Amino acid sequence: MLIHQFYDTDLAHASYAILRANKVIVVDPARDPQPYYDFAALHEADIVGIIETHPHADFVSAHLEMHQTTGATIYASRLLDGNYPHQTFDDGDVIHLADIDLKAINTPGHSPDSICILVEDENGNSTALFSGDTLFVGDVGRPDLREEVGGIKAKKEDLAKQMYSSTREKLMTLPPDVVVYPAHGPGSLCGKNMSPDLQSTIGRELRENYALQLMDEPEFVRVLTSDQPFSPVYFGYDVELNKNGAPAYAASMAAIERMPADVELVADALVVDTRPKDKFNAGHVKNAINLQLQGKFETWLGAVIKPKEAFYLIADNHDLLELSLARAAKIGYEAQIKGALLAPINATEASAQLDTEHFRNHPDEYTIIDTRNWNEINGGLIFANSLTIPLPELRDRLNEIPANRPIVVHCAAGYRSAAARSIITSVISEVPVYDLGEEIRNF
Repeated sequence: MLIHQFYDTDLAHASYAILRANKVIVVDPARDPQPYYDFAALHEADIVGIIETHPHADFVSAHLEMHQTTGATIYASRLLDGNYPHQTFDDGDVIHLADIDLKAINTPGHSPDSICILVEDENGNSTALFSGDTLFVGDVGRPDLREEVGGIKAKKEDLAKQMYSSTREKLMTLPPDVVVYPAHGPGSLCGKNMSPDLQSTIGRELRENYALQLMDEPEFVRVLTSDQPFSPVYFGYDVELNKNGAPAYAASMAAIERMPADVELVADALVVDTRPKDKFNAGHVKNAINLQLQGKFETWLGAVIKPKEAFYLIADNHDLLELSLARAAKIGYEAQIKGALLAPINATEASAQLDTEHFRNHPDEYTIIDTRNWNEINGGLIFANSLTIPLPELRDRLNEIPANRPIVVHCAAGYRSAAARSIITSVISEVPVYDLGEEIRNF
């Protein structure tokens, strides 16, 4: 048996191919199916199955397209109630892959319909666990993403209780040498305390994972439901898209209009400019939002731009334009792109530059906006009189920002503040709006 991990650092997403006797089963595939086809071709094997551990919130899966292309069977829990051809895969169900078995384990907690897959080798020994978003290295899946979406909705406290049972009764009883292959690594918003390691063992998790330590159910619920990261607005959209199956990747990408730089954009249209902020600041389209391609672009695109909200996409060169489109498609946003282009000839709006020393000496002369996430803000303000508006909330809270004195925006490192400054500038022109950027590290 060969297990191959495909890891997307942008979304901290891990998917897997299990190869045995020239047959492949793919677990939790990403949006672009080509890497899985290439893997199968390299090993002269056929993809015979695709397993979805749950309807993912943070990325779009290629399960339907892969089924339509290869004829492979999609397996998912009956509780998922997927609107695509599939075979249910729940407690007691087994997939035979030559002489090894893949056994379903229902593990509600991250979502009501979550499953894990236990692999038994040709000798009947439990060897590997594909744990989806139930068990991570150093963490377990957050329980608060299905309160508003999905065929089954559940309160986070109820899901946390189910996670307690799933971990204690099903996963923690497995042999300690079973290798754990999770669906996410550090940086994912599906948990709060993930290790940099991308695989583990049950024994290690029993020793080191905070969520698997000795505690009663009420304490577990309290710990698991507190201090979770923010939930981008696109999460619910992707759950529904994955329950129905996304359109074919290559066709969706080809349908996006690539536009010349001298095109006249629709007046007041939403524009996402992915260029580095120094180039954006030197000249950009009026009212454009600067979501830089480097960093967690997909996360912030899906946090700032609402599902089904149409926008133009600008990039620095043709290669980066195609990369920007591919990254937008990972979260199912390619259909919202009205057109893709390089910086147009009317990208002449320049950003105001902050006199950092004046600000350092006279902070009371500015309105300071803290755009960090709530868990960071709650850990302590950097400037005592800051107006706290996390970036994902900013477009809905612009009316709270006074325009009676210059505005300085900050985050923790500079990415979010660049985006926030561009958003604020689109509605406030009476006073300059500054980005403190990386200088925040010196305060």
